[in-house]
Amino acid sequence: MINIIIITHGEFGAYLVEAAEGIVGPQDGGVLCVGISARMSVVEVRGRLSEALERVRGKGEMIVVTDMPGGTPANVAIPLLKDRPEVPVISGVNLYMLVTAFNYRKTAATASELAEKMLSAGQRAVSNIRVLLAGRA
Repeated sequence: MINIIIITHGEFGAYLVEAAEGIVGPQDGGVLCVGISARMSVVEVRGRLSEALERVRGKGEMIVVTDMPGGTPANVAIPLLKDRPEVPVISGVNLYMLVTAFNYRKTAATASELAEKMLSAGQRAVSNIRVLLAGRA
């Protein structure tokens, strides 16, 4: 099973996990959320993410997911994982990405395969529904 660490501003990641589990069911471990705030120093953020990485070390492959490119979560994750090129770091997490991840994390062959499924799902989820519906008429 592939581990997923979600690092976001505030409790955004925890709320996404709660919603995704409400849709596909509870996950049996291996999903960790790290919430940060503007009141935290970069050292504190790095420490929290380091702790999460240690918690899943040796327990299979992992994916790190952040809320936005260029934000503190992504900026802290990249240097921490510089020596771990096999760990995908995906930015721009949304609910559909996590639903997809939770559905496939037990059966995906590799973290890279799961990352591709998540990216594809996440991109499909960003759409103008009115335009989609107009195209079906």
